[in-house]
Amino acid sequence: PHSQVPPLVLQGLSMDASKKVDLKIIIIGALGVGKTSLLHQYVHKTFYEDYRTTLGASILTKVVAVDNTTLKMQIWDTGGQERFRSMVSTFYKGSDGCMLAFDVTDRESFESLDNWRDDFLEKVIPREQGFPMVVLGNKIDICDRQVPKEIASAWCKEKDIPYFEVSAKNNINVAEAFETLAKQALATYKGIFESYLTDSIKLTPSDKPKRSCC
Repeated sequence: PHSQVPPLVLQGLSMDASKKVDLKIIIIGALGVGKTSLLHQYVHKTFYEDYRTTLGASILTKVVAVDNTTLKMQIWDTGGQERFRSMVSTFYKGSDGCMLAFDVTDRESFESLDNWRDDFLEKVIPREQGFPMVVLGNKIDICDRQVPKEIASAWCKEKDIPYFEVSAKNNINVAEAFETLAKQALATYKGIFESYLTDSIKLTPSDKPKRSCC
């Protein structure tokens, strides 16, 4: 019955590909919101206090277990400078999940979330269900807050995106935010894999029109 299923899918079936999945996660947002620090806190459990700007993108990898599945997350850290926006957007392709980050002490970084989100969604392949995404309000350890939690939560609720108040410095909610996105991305990935499999299996020889004997 699987004669018409592509070999790659058959191989996936025999090897139970659902148990090991590679996911591309990208973190985007304005300059200086702490994207690199968040990433290093999650991957290396250290606070990265180097203020050099990320130019283009750098990639870190972390392997985690989610729902009996081994996930290899390739996490792309991107530069937030406006002049690099068009270059950064070329890295969006093939993403399985997106983190939108802003700085709770910087009102402008929050107000730019709409642009970052719209730019990202324009560049990725449109899907029927919502794209796996979370929002991180970073630097909650700093007293000089400009974006109230209620306003950020309301923005996220309106767009049906999970919101996390985080601190890369004090390691607050960082792992929880990444794991939530990983679960979303895995669920979407499995849904796409299963629908592809279903469509492929439908293409069996029995579906072809029967020839008459003469």
